[in-house]
Amino acid sequence: MTTVAEVMTRDAATIGPTQSLREAARMMDELNVGALPVCDGTSLLGMLTDRDIVVRAVSAGVPPDERIEGVVSGPPTWCYETDDVEDVKRKMEGSQIRRVPVVDEEKRLVGILSIGDLATSSDGGMSSTLTAVSTPSAPER
Repeated sequence: MTTVAEVMTRDAATIGPTQSLREAARMMDELNVGALPVCDGTSLLGMLTDRDIVVRAVSAGVPPDERIEGVVSGPPTWCYETDDVEDVKRKMEGSQIRRVPVVDEEKRLVGILSIGDLATSSDGGMSSTLTAVSTPSAPER
């Protein structure tokens, strides 16, 4: 069994719920990432993705200085660092998500498991996960 801790990216940058959409977009640009865990202290509240910013904010006319708390995807799908990678891959497929926040036993954020992490460390089988995650789904409207 391969655990999430063996594959994940540690020390993920986070953003607070009261920070602005503009700050989030700048952070994503500077860090070259498409998502940020939203944390209040050590508590994981949700995930903010570049898609959230575009679909839930920009397209709805939300000003860039608005707090991100109104557009955050949550509650987040997360996993423990001790979880089996295969179980988390199935969770990602079922939820069609590309990144999963990783928490420790005290439920503090310790990293992120992304499709890229899986692809670079996997011994195969990623094509089915990538296909399941990337398949277009029906709008949530």
